[in-house]
Amino acid sequence: MSESGANLQYIQEKLGGRVLDTLLLQGDEVLILDRAGLRESFRFFKEDAKLRLDFLSDITAVDYWQKKEPRFEVVYQVAALKGGWRLRVRVPVPENDAAVESLTPLWKGANFLEREVWDLFGIRFIDHPDLRRVLLYEEFQGHPLRKDYPVNLCQPRVPERHVDDTFVDERSRNKLLRLQKTLSRKS
Repeated sequence: MSESGANLQYIQEKLGGRVLDTLLLQGDEVLILDRAGLRESFRFFKEDAKLRLDFLSDITAVDYWQKKEPRFEVVYQVAALKGGWRLRVRVPVPENDAAVESLTPLWKGANFLEREVWDLFGIRFIDHPDLRRVLLYEEFQGHPLRKDYPVNLCQPRVPERHVDDTFVDERSRNKLLRLQKTLSRKS
């Protein structure tokens, strides 16, 4: 058995019934994991001396609308910085209770990744410190990467918001000052 296959078998032995399935797809190790006790499972991945999956590189989701149940899967990519072993973890999530535990207590970098999944798919992350939209504005209705999202939906118009001390504001202010200076020299 290969080292990666041995790692999957080791995880299955340690986590028992939380592991729903293991797959080897085109050379990638994939673990399908129950969402119950998710944070503790990932703590095991991160802290176990054999695995040391200490880098969370991505979180995304998949919508299987009208294809299979449960409708969603949250997909995590974790890796061991020493040794280079990678693992994809897929967590099935039902539509009627689209929520999983947040991993921000384990990885601070999970903050924005989870917010992105919430924003685009509407999957909640339990105990997330700041679960709000990150890519779309607060008044945006719906979650646009859901397959049942109406593509011709008109979103509510919101007034332009002035945000102090941003690069764009500073650049615009500098352009205005240069223009005023140029115009004052000409008069």
